[in-house]
Formats: sequence, C-alpha cells, structure tokens
Amino acid sequence: MIEVISSRATDRLVATLDRIRSRNVAFDTELMSEVSAIIDEVRTRGDAALIDYAARFDGCVLRPAELRVGEEMLRRTAVQVDACVLAALREAIGNVRTFHERERQQSWELDAPDGVRLGQRITAIERAGLYVPGGAASYPSSVVMNIVPAQVAGVDRIIVATPPGTLQENPAVAAALVELDVTEIYAVGGAQAIAALAYGTETVPRVDKITGPGNRYVAAAKKQVFGVVGIDSIAGPSEVVIVADDTARASYVASDLLAQAEHSEDASSVLVTTSEQFAKNVADEVSRQTKSLLRRTVVEKSLAQYGAIFVVADLDEACAIVNELAPEHLEIVTRDDEAVAARVRHAGAIFLGSYTPEVVGDYFAGPNHVLPTAGAARFASALGVYDFVKRTSVLRYSRAELQRSAEQIARLARAEGLDAHARSVSIRLD
Repeated sequence: MIEVISSRATDRLVATLDRIRSRNVAFDTELMSEVSAIIDEVRTRGDAALIDYAARFDGCVLRPAELRVGEEMLRRTAVQVDACVLAALREAIGNVRTFHERERQQSWELDAPDGVRLGQRITAIERAGLYVPGGAASYPSSVVMNIVPAQVAGVDRIIVATPPGTLQENPAVAAALVELDVTEIYAVGGAQAIAALAYGTETVPRVDKITGPGNRYVAAAKKQVFGVVGIDSIAGPSEVVIVADDTARASYVASDLLAQAEHSEDASSVLVTTSEQFAKNVADEVSRQTKSLLRRTVVEKSLAQYGAIFVVADLDEACAIVNELAPEHLEIVTRDDEAVAARVRHAGAIFLGSYTPEVVGDYFAGPNHVLPTAGAARFASALGVYDFVKRTSVLRYSRAELQRSAEQIARLARAEGLDAHARSVSIRLD
C-alpha cells in the first residue's frame, strides 16, 4: 500500500519525489481555461451567473434574495451543535487568538537629522473574504484559522462565501461563525464564489483579500484573480513529512501518516527514516490501521499515489529530502528533535516529539493551520495577522535636507534618463 524506498535506489527516489511535487493546479491548463470562463461569466452577468452555477453545480434553485444567508437561519443551525463540541471550539478559538495577538505589528516613525521624518503606517485591510468549502472538506477549524487573525488585525468587514447547504450539512461551521460573530454569509461555492468576491455582483460585495481552502477549481480561481484582490495562497493538496529514527513508535507514526492521507486522494504522506526495520514496522502498522478507517478507500488511493517511506543513510540525508520537498507539515521524532529541526530550512510548520502530532496544529494549539503547500514553504509562511494588514511608508523632508541631497538624487535620476525626475528636485531649490 505504501512503498518503502531506499535512498540507494536513486531513480525510484527521484521519480517518487517528482510525483509528489507534481500535485499543483498551476500545471493544469485545461482546468485554468475552464475556470477562466466561469470568472468571465460572473464578471459580466453577476448574480444571474451565480444562480445558474448553483443550479448546475449544486443542484440548487436560488432566487437573488436567497444568495445571502439569513442570520436567523445561521443561528438556528448553530444551536444544533453538541455542547461538548462547542466547548472544544471555544477553547480552540481562545488558543488561536492568544497566539495571533503576539503577531500584532505597530506603526513606527524615525526622526532623522535636519528635519527628516520617516516611518511606516500599519493599517488593516477593509474587507476580507473567506471561502468555506462544502461537503467533506467543510471544517469549522478552517473558519477559526482564517477569521481570528483577520479580527486581530482589525479588519472592518469579514464576508464568507460557502456552497448552498454547507451550514445545514455541518452545523459546527455555523457554530464557529456565530462564536466569532461573523454573520455576513453568501450561499455561493466554487470558482464562481472566488470571482464574486474578487469583482463583486449585485448582491455579493467586492473584497480586498480572499483566504480559505477549497478544491482545485477554487485554487485555480484564486490564482487567476490575484492582482485584482490579494489572496492567501494557491493552495495545493495537503501533505506531511515525518522524520523519525528508531526511537520513534511505529504505531504513532503510522497513525499520523494515515491522518494526512484521509484528507483526499491527492494528499501526500511521507516518512523519512534512518532505520530499515522501523520502515518495515511502520508499513505494517499502516496496513493494519487502514482496515478500520471510515475513509479507507481515500486513504489507500492517497498512499498508493503520493505516499512513501524513504530509508536514508543518516539524518543529514533526511533533512536534504525535507528541504527538497519543503512540506506543509513536518514532524520530527528523533533522539534530538531540536538538532534536526535546526537543519531544516523549508517547512510550513514543525511538530517536535512523539506527543505533538500534526493534528494538534490542525485544531487546537494556536498556530495557524493555513500553511504553504506544494513546496511553497521555500518562500511563503503560515497565514497570520500580517496577511490582513498593509504597510504604508511615510516620508517628510525639510528644505535643508532636500538642499543637501538634491544633487545626489538628480544624478541618479539622470543616470536613468529621467530628466523630469531630476527637475522635480532642482526646481525646489531655485
């Protein structure tokens, strides 16, 4: 079910790494073309296009007035949630808020000599749009992870788009929205929802930034509207890499690989270990534990396509593979977790030790679970407060300082062939 590959089998290792890295919507030109047509329809036809797509994709007949979800229905749905689930949700919200409060940024100013003042003004964006997927991928935890940092940043208006029926199918999503006091929700899903948030329709307002998970159509749509609005990322399928030596417990590691695999058929679960015996033990555990899983079919397909156990010579080689994949989630379970972590340059989030499975980050610990995927950890970071603010530079020069530096500025301008730029400085000294 999950293949064990020695690093000595170079060709197999490289081919497997390439297959894992290939899970990227940006490479699918047919998908991009289909999504582009949906975006154009929403731009030109507005609400009428949203209603047509609801009938076509969701099997749902809506009137324009029904595109916005009523607050009464939202609250009526939220109270269906079990009290124990609600208590866990509230504690998770508190943990996430406490973590993100530490990310607040402050405006600053620097007073330089001769009447010069420089600074940076930090302001929140005005309107953030959160996409909440429907079906099996509708998670209240994602609602929390996207909304809390926006609230901590001070975003004025948070707007949610989700496919028709999502709240009824998963009342915990409605409960999360009520707990976070977010009630502006639109029953719009898929690429058409992203287009509506980016360009606006008669009913759905245009936003400044779109965040939130979704299927490949949503990811492709976010890629295409970027520039018109900001986005969190072009998220690919979820992934975990676990680095372990023979001190780790095979049953724990196997359960973590399976937890990732049950997300979707294109999720990736990878173990990198220095022990051939441990690799065999984990493979046996994966096979045994899979038999009892509700999403067994999904898990088996995920592991067959994008799962692997790599047996390497040492932990330096293990870290080289990690840095090559730049995974969304990285677990380290070794004799010295901190020393191994110090050798990792690229990972979205790092989970240290046997008692920190990736799942604690998914739901509860506090750090954001919206993380870079498909190798984007080489240049991107977890979603945070900083994603919902803008940085504006502020400058003030005195006449004395302009006189002192004018010739230097003019020389640089003329070196670029921009004489009007040079004159813009010199004219103030006449």
